[in-house]
Amino acid sequence: MEFRISKEIFLKALQRIQGIVEKRNTMPILSNALLEVQNDLLYITATDLEVGMKSSYPTTVIREGKITVSAKKLYEIVKEMPDEEIHFSTKDNDWVEIICGKARFNIVGLSSEEFPYFPKVKDENFLVFKNEILADMIEKTSYAICYDETKYNLNGVFIKAVEEAGSAMIRMVATDGHRLSVAQKEFTGNIGAELGKGVIFPKKGIFELKKMVEEEAGEIMLGFMDNSAVIKKGNTVVVMRLIDGEFPDYTKVIPYQNDRIVQVSRDKFLHSLKRMAILSSEKFKGVKIDVDPEQMIISSNNPELGEAREELEVSYDGTDISARFNAKYLIDVLSVMEQREVELKLKDELSPVIMKAADGDDFMAVIMPMRL
Repeated sequence: MEFRISKEIFLKALQRIQGIVEKRNTMPILSNALLEVQNDLLYITATDLEVGMKSSYPTTVIREGKITVSAKKLYEIVKEMPDEEIHFSTKDNDWVEIICGKARFNIVGLSSEEFPYFPKVKDENFLVFKNEILADMIEKTSYAICYDETKYNLNGVFIKAVEEAGSAMIRMVATDGHRLSVAQKEFTGNIGAELGKGVIFPKKGIFELKKMVEEEAGEIMLGFMDNSAVIKKGNTVVVMRLIDGEFPDYTKVIPYQNDRIVQVSRDKFLHSLKRMAILSSEKFKGVKIDVDPEQMIISSNNPELGEAREELEVSYDGTDISARFNAKYLIDVLSVMEQREVELKLKDELSPVIMKAADGDDFMAVIMPMRL
């Protein structure tokens, strides 16, 4: 095979797949990218058998063919090339020659025969979403994904479509056992069998989807085939294997008896928590929150470092209440909210707190307390 391509396009193409290629090197071919040229297009494919990506880019094809090369090394080479057209060709025994200006590289490739099969995607039964809707929902749930590999069914985001008051809603849920995050938005389209039942997107797939929706405005297409999710955007297709497991019934975790409602300024609450967390213990980041009708007092105490406290104005007309929380969990929630006023729904010191925007119902977080 032989082709010419602009450095800018080639670099962007290789950069996009860096998050997908297998880092652990369990199979050498998985750290390679498959390069294929035909009909004046360069197709680049990468996979780790869980998430795969295939994109096409305009190129000048001199000789059609395909080869696999180390995705990381090729990216590093192209990144340092001068800003000129790159000439790429294959030699005998799967060697590859890359020429740009006066720079010339000869590197070892691997036969494309060994590369895993990438499924052909048909265009029917796709749901269409605006980028910003998915970007917002992923932002508001992905921080709560569980990283404990033994709880594999929590190592991702649960996505389900539901009918509410005659509208179709798409809902994303993530939990790590200490906190739960739920985001939902209205959408148009038919609720298919997969989304109606609910599916779990793996965390690696979610972070690749996040990159795609944040790149530029537009629309993204979502479909399903053979226990995998298929995502299409422009010239790129991503296929990710869904997590095969039952997501726990998160509705049982949401407390419905929390009738002590505190309203507080998001910015003031966020910055106060960041200040109080400085003196909390490194491991648990615990802060104490005392609320009465006049104020909220946030405090932290560390025998080795000292203590700190801060008073905030709040809107609250219930009885006095105290609770202790991991400051990091509260900060994570506040960091993904845009609204100016936040609502905390409390019950007692041992019950989880619900956090949401004072004037919106499309996002909610539940956080377990720490023992006082």
